[in-house]
Amino acid sequence: MEIYSVNPVNGEKIKAYTAHSDEQISTKIMQTHVAWLSWKLTGFDERSKLLINMANILKQRKQELAKLMAMEMGKPLLQGISEVEKCAAVCEYYAANAASYLKNQLVKTEATKSYICFQPIGVILAIMPWNFPFWQVFRFLAPALAAGNCGVLKHASNVPGCALVIEEIVNQAGFPSNVFQTLLASSKQVTKIIENKHIMAVTITGSTSAGQKVAQKAGSLLKKTVLELGGSDAYIILEDADLDKAAEICVNSRIINSGQSCIAAKRFIVVKAVAKQFTELFHQKMAAKKMGEPLDEGVEIGPQARVDLRDELHKQVQASIAKGAKCILGGELMPGENAYYPPTILTHVKPGMPAYDEELFGPVAAIITAEDEDDAIAIANNSVFGLGGAVFTVDKKRGEIIAATKLEAGSCFVNSMVKSDPRLPFGGIKQSGYGRELGIFGIHEFVNIKTVYIQ
Repeated sequence: MEIYSVNPVNGEKIKAYTAHSDEQISTKIMQTHVAWLSWKLTGFDERSKLLINMANILKQRKQELAKLMAMEMGKPLLQGISEVEKCAAVCEYYAANAASYLKNQLVKTEATKSYICFQPIGVILAIMPWNFPFWQVFRFLAPALAAGNCGVLKHASNVPGCALVIEEIVNQAGFPSNVFQTLLASSKQVTKIIENKHIMAVTITGSTSAGQKVAQKAGSLLKKTVLELGGSDAYIILEDADLDKAAEICVNSRIINSGQSCIAAKRFIVVKAVAKQFTELFHQKMAAKKMGEPLDEGVEIGPQARVDLRDELHKQVQASIAKGAKCILGGELMPGENAYYPPTILTHVKPGMPAYDEELFGPVAAIITAEDEDDAIAIANNSVFGLGGAVFTVDKKRGEIIAATKLEAGSCFVNSMVKSDPRLPFGGIKQSGYGRELGIFGIHEFVNIKTVYIQ
């Protein structure tokens, strides 16, 4: 079977790759397991040195890797460069912190000595999406390798070039052979991969439905999972917000990665007192964003990653309009063989509309009017998702109370765009998944937290 990478700008095939057979995949997993038997014995100094090597290679190759992302999934070039730089940063972060995060923790008991130690568990399967084809992988890979684990990657089928170059970079950095391997596999092969006795745990970033299937299979085998799934992040704009600043941040969050981000702002909940003014500012700033060829200078919005994804987004927009939403910007398909979708704003968004109830994975903003702060919080929490959220107010204490105690999400920001950071745990609640990546909690997800008791 062949896997194709397709340029979403024009629909042209870039390259064909031969998918791995079940037998080849089984062999690769065995090779990675054998590599782990030695890798788990390496010291933190050796692991850190190799992580720094990998960070330096990423920095050196960032232009090339950003161009590859632009070609395979349409990411604007500058955003691709930033993504690769962030991958380098997460490697550097765990190179600096893994030893302290995983050092033995003494606990006073009646024993002569008792403590907690952290040990690697083996080969981790990573099932990763196309929207951040490098960052999603490296935020799993850096802590996994730093902890002494090994990994195999089942990447999205539309970014095979990115998947293979990640393996190349790991090898170029000097890691032992086979500690990380890319599997060019179809979604139909995932069940068999999870069943492999050498796969000890699974991490997936993807849709809620994909996460449910993976969790169900892994759970039946008592294999741990970390799920980072969909989101419909709510940004609350209160009556005392700096509206111009809020509109700028909100627009940038909605269009990042051409709107294809789990933690992109998707629902803008504005209190009635400033709804008209905020909407006007939002419209002005959204309309000014430049859409075009992702390799061109100054382009902020590229195509959607695939035509079928663009078409599904358009159906959600049209269904929302049919139920009473007003489209005040965009909302129309572009002619030609491409996957572009224009920046779009929907107002008068109500329950029962896709723009209110579902995740819209593209540059489509849903503006929802709330009566007051309490109503805005209730609307924000009235969602099956719980990945991220933000609140805008000049009263930082007020914003902190809302973010810390009232919004139901894994990450809540005040007067800022929701984003992941190597230093902070990242993940969701509800149908946005469970478990955490990044920070100290991320490296603890896939280790054996072992009690040692000596009498």
